[in-house]
Amino acid sequence: MAPERERETRERASAGTGARARLRLDQPQPPRRRLLPEYDPEAFGRLSERIARFLGTGRFIVWMTVVIIMWVVWNVSAPRELRFDNYPFIFLTLMLSLQASYAAPLILLAQNRQDDRDKVNLEQDRKQNERSIADTEYLTREIAALRMGLGEVATRDWIRSELEDLLKELEARRADGLGEGRVVFPAEHPRGRDVDDR
Repeated sequence: MAPERERETRERASAGTGARARLRLDQPQPPRRRLLPEYDPEAFGRLSERIARFLGTGRFIVWMTVVIIMWVVWNVSAPRELRFDNYPFIFLTLMLSLQASYAAPLILLAQNRQDDRDKVNLEQDRKQNERSIADTEYLTREIAALRMGLGEVATRDWIRSELEDLLKELEARRADGLGEGRVVFPAEHPRGRDVDDR
């Protein structure tokens, strides 16, 4: 029943607006037929990379050399009836040109795909470097704050040197006879007052 209602609604709408039906924006349009065949660009790119990798190997050069040598030897030494490409080897030249005309675009396509991957990798590396630099700057600030905080803390060496200085001062006073029988700390030095008044 629902499809019949929709059809009636469409007919009313088309009758109200003339011969042209209104397009519904809330529904997808039916797919259009295309003149060119459809293909998966990713699959084609992977195939082109495989071919380009093979064309760039020593195995391809060896096989190509073997085929050309066999071609030439067959067309020179075989009986005349069995030869398919006589001396100027025009058909061989045509085949090599055809192979080169397909190899060049496939290699370029593979290089373009590799360039795209390299751009993505470089962008990821740049972001990783930015994060590393930010982490390094944060750690540098933290270490500087710790050093500043430690600069205010009494260390063992500083306390030892202060005690040694105090001991030397006490020994010097004892030798002068100032502090007989009583230890005088640096804070208790007489500054215009008598030591016994304290």
